[in-house]
Amino acid sequence: MGPVGVLCAIPQELAYLADNLIAAEITEVAGMRFHAGRLDGEPVVLARAGMGKVNAAIAATLLIERFGCRVVVFSGIAGGLDPALAIGDVVIADHVVQHDAGYTSEAGFTVYQAGFLPFFAPTDELGHSAEAALLERVRAALADMALSPLSATSDERPPRLHFGRVLTGDQFVNSESLRRRLHEELGGVAVEMEGAAMAQACAAFGVPWLVIRALSDLAGNESHFDFRQFVDEVALSSALILRRLMPVL
Repeated sequence: MGPVGVLCAIPQELAYLADNLIAAEITEVAGMRFHAGRLDGEPVVLARAGMGKVNAAIAATLLIERFGCRVVVFSGIAGGLDPALAIGDVVIADHVVQHDAGYTSEAGFTVYQAGFLPFFAPTDELGHSAEAALLERVRAALADMALSPLSATSDERPPRLHFGRVLTGDQFVNSESLRRRLHEELGGVAVEMEGAAMAQACAAFGVPWLVIRALSDLAGNESHFDFRQFVDEVALSSALILRRLMPVL
């Protein structure tokens, strides 16, 4: 059985996992660094892809084709879209959508399935759903998990775990109006820059995927300040959840 592929975009997302990898062998391909070894006794290949959809798709393809990964997981951070969520909460995607793929008319921008258009290659699909059996195992493994409060905030409410739709686009969302539109029109609970592209690549190869995202900011006007303050701590939260899930992936 092949290893688990773990994809990260930025150094903070990779650091804790790489530090705990046993017998690591490093390979550089396509300008990316892949760390193959064992995490909690399980074979794993860690990839730092860099930010954005193209990087995520390249890294996912290499994890599957070159390293033979049987499942690909994104472990990292995201911006919250649902106003009911808070910094430090963790979202596991049951569905992902590329919110910047589609077409523009005089009526404005319409989101459409990446790689398709209604007048060239129509489809009723929008985004990709996580494998039901995998999600069921994930829910069971995390049912009694309590997340630790963030040290960088005075909020006494402990972080919570959520399942929902995660949106992906090649942009950092630092806008209250866009945050509101993405949540209200597309039903996204979190937004990031890689997950749905990774899922599209995995779907092409018939490989299951999982997106784990801890919220570093709330994707509004202050998101760039919050990101800097919370990125290290929430990236660790995502990595700890990944380690908890290793036996069921």
